[in-house]
Amino acid sequence: MKKYNRIFTIVIDSLGIGAMDDSKQYGDIDVDTLGHIAEAVESLNIPNLQKMGIANLHKIKHVESIKNPLGYQMKLKEASVGKDTMTGHWEMMGLHITKPFKTFTDTGFPKELLDQLEAKTGHKIVGNKSASGTEILDELGEHQMKTGDMIVYTSADSVLQICGHEETFGLDELYRCCEIAREMTLKDEWKVGRVIARPYVGDKKGEFKRTSNRHDYALKPYGETVLNALKDNNYDVISVGKINDIFDGEGITESHKSKSSVHGMEQTLELMDKEFNGLCFVNLVDFDALWGHRRNPKGYAEELEKFDVNLGKVLEKLKEDDLLIITADHGNDPTYSGSDHTREYVPFLAYSPSMKSHGQLETSESFADIGATIADNFDVQMPKDTIGKSVLDKLV
Repeated sequence: MKKYNRIFTIVIDSLGIGAMDDSKQYGDIDVDTLGHIAEAVESLNIPNLQKMGIANLHKIKHVESIKNPLGYQMKLKEASVGKDTMTGHWEMMGLHITKPFKTFTDTGFPKELLDQLEAKTGHKIVGNKSASGTEILDELGEHQMKTGDMIVYTSADSVLQICGHEETFGLDELYRCCEIAREMTLKDEWKVGRVIARPYVGDKKGEFKRTSNRHDYALKPYGETVLNALKDNNYDVISVGKINDIFDGEGITESHKSKSSVHGMEQTLELMDKEFNGLCFVNLVDFDALWGHRRNPKGYAEELEKFDVNLGKVLEKLKEDDLLIITADHGNDPTYSGSDHTREYVPFLAYSPSMKSHGQLETSESFADIGATIADNFDVQMPKDTIGKSVLDKLV
């Protein structure tokens, strides 16, 4: 018998809560996204996350732990190899990734791949390095507009990104080139998690802006996930933000693109007014893309405060048979060196107005406990070869 009619799972992209035991193997020493953000700012006003027990789970400067938090708190450990977006999300929904996705952060892409991409698209390639989106546009945006060359770059994630000006390069042409790149990067030696179309507008350096016409071409998940199980059993699986891209549409019944993390929360609030039966799965990417990778703890803290205001509205709208889960997919400590994600524990905060109790649960061995709990609630079978243990019976 299902306990909750609707489950809202909100991923604060990159909100790690301290280094995992194996973080040194990933080059991450004493990393702590949330803890170090709080230490880097003069104040941090997140009363709703505080109410849900975030400071009970993890010590945070400026934020006191509280005696009777709403619902349950748990630390989640990543079982998979890696610390990227797709690995984190796929694991949440039951997949155990044992082979990390290819990254080209330090080397750029191999000449053979780029030569073939130039031949197949008809565009000369410039860039070919790891860079932030704003840096690469300042450096090569004007050149791209004048020549029709294609800007190809990567990041700390397993991605191949292609930039094209919306007017001079054209969206359709950008998408065509990305589709070619996606086909080519299915080869094992070039297998990146995502190819991303990065359209931009503006006339000159310093004025270029990326637009919301971004499109991700992701790999299909390596196996069926909890999302497939829900959809196959006629439950709603509503995605907000880049969830649809991360799962390449697998197991999704309705998808909503977001312009920002604030917009993603506004979309979630609108969906709360809708009758549905199943999962609303939300990713809020700005924390990671705008603040974590750009090593800006102040911007990250301000984004958390904006999120917390909308979280208050979500808490007010929750029905008795709704469950809210707040989590993250990896860390991205904005006070750490470089621009890479960081290997960290992530939070699991769970609350429903129907809960009679509250408390902290033992640290979990996998992000997949989220998916297992959702599957258990809707009484659907976890797909073959998935991992995760339900904590539904502990949420009382």
